[in-house]
Amino acid sequence: MGEINVKAQSISLYCKQLKLPTFCDYENMIRQMDTNMSYEDFLLALLRVENDQRQENNRKRRIKAAKYPYLKTLDEFDTSRLKHVKEPFIFELSECDYIDKHQNIVMIGNPGTGKTHLAISLGLKACTLGYSVKFYNAASLATELVEASEYKRLAKLEKQLSKVDLLILDELSYLSFNRHQSDLLFKVISDRSEKGSIIITTNLEFSRWTELFDNPIMVAALVDRITFRSYVLNMNGDSYRKDSNSK
Repeated sequence: MGEINVKAQSISLYCKQLKLPTFCDYENMIRQMDTNMSYEDFLLALLRVENDQRQENNRKRRIKAAKYPYLKTLDEFDTSRLKHVKEPFIFELSECDYIDKHQNIVMIGNPGTGKTHLAISLGLKACTLGYSVKFYNAASLATELVEASEYKRLAKLEKQLSKVDLLILDELSYLSFNRHQSDLLFKVISDRSEKGSIIITTNLEFSRWTELFDNPIMVAALVDRITFRSYVLNMNGDSYRKDSNSK
């Protein structure tokens, strides 16, 4: 009996040293294995479980690192409410080919039509497929960029943002940005041009972006960079929140 415990402890130790935690569950695997299973089949089964667990752990880490305000999936999104975007196109975007091609998605529509929900859903799908994602409220990012600039951390933050596969800028609509904030946001977006993807949600058509940014000359260049190789989704429609409040 003592010998068995020593072996079990040794196996557990090796699993930790080799970073193979699921191998520690080998006893359950043995109990479930087919009597005709070969040693190779058993090893393959162990490796498959370890691989699946690592992928799931990595997915959870990517989701945590993205810093979504909440989690929403495409299954929870009512595509039938979209008046100007076809359901098959939404699921085509969820395959994330646009990220491989460094393309952008801009969602324009009135409040309450599911822009943030859809952006988060696409971001979650990207995390599941192995892409790195960062979610920001646009105003919050502008504030963080200014603070980083003041505390000599701007280069580090810009480098971090440039490395993510998908940057989500939500609610580029409600607050106007001063000249310094405009310049910093412009640089972040410009640095990603043809190098990384962006999803932007906004209530304002491009012609009204001069209401957001203090530098009108910069707006044209900003829109040009965002819309180059992009999908622009017309999300105008009935408000989810309005319907919810009326019930």
